[in-house]
Amino acid sequence: MGFGPPSYGRTVTDSRLSPGTPAPTFTLPDADANPVSLESHRGRRVIVYFYPAAMTPGCTTQACDFRDNLSSLEAAGITVLGISPDAPPKLAEFRDRDGVTFPLLSDENRDVLQAYGAYGEKKLYGKTTIGVIRSTFVIDPEGVIEKAMYNVKATGHVAKLRRDLGLDG
Repeated sequence: MGFGPPSYGRTVTDSRLSPGTPAPTFTLPDADANPVSLESHRGRRVIVYFYPAAMTPGCTTQACDFRDNLSSLEAAGITVLGISPDAPPKLAEFRDRDGVTFPLLSDENRDVLQAYGAYGEKKLYGKTTIGVIRSTFVIDPEGVIEKAMYNVKATGHVAKLRRDLGLDG
């Protein structure tokens, strides 16, 4: 995936992924502009979650929820990666402000968002808009989608994910 201008005006397709399909690979800059690739996490389960905008209330709630559960997720062999269309400097500000301890990746072109079906039509306050669809994917150690969840809620999502993954109990 290259770095370039935002994808405004591109055709947005509803290409949702489902379990059993290979996860689209990517390399994106983190909050410090260092490249992070999905491939570098091969051999571990990875949670990739897409969120609309750094430092907004819902996205902050979700990131802090992942942060607060990170040690138990990592103990279960799971890596967490958060992706938004924000530029690296904004991600760095978000990370530093809220003590986020996992990589936040920048998809300014929205190429990865689109590859995962996490960018498109959504309802926002009763209106249909085009934007980031809050979505979470669990990718197995071989790079195959285990779970694909679209339109997730920011609050309580990590607890539900932990239950779905059998990490509670």
